[in-house]
Amino acid sequence: MSTSQFISVRETAQILGVTEKKVMDLIEERKLQAYRIANKFLRLKKSEVLAIRNTGDIVKENIPHPYTPADRIKDFFYFNDFYLLSGILIIILLYIILFT
Repeated sequence: MSTSQFISVRETAQILGVTEKKVMDLIEERKLQAYRIANKFLRLKKSEVLAIRNTGDIVKENIPHPYTPADRIKDFFYFNDFYLLSGILIIILLYIILFT
């Protein structure tokens, strides 16, 4: 089996038009089968997700998920904190080397 047959909980939620929590509830109710990959990542078979979507058993949720500027800033610092701190450290070390 190739790994492209498996999708994440987020991708499943997007395909079904529901929240990620709803996907987790469906897994707990055993309406969806989830697989652990490397005993860490929770994945679902794309074919099973598409099959349950096509049956119409899952009602789509109309919950808007706006990506606000505050979320964008928070994500920027969350995903780039190592690079920002490394850059600051390099600037401090260059200052110490060149001006002291």
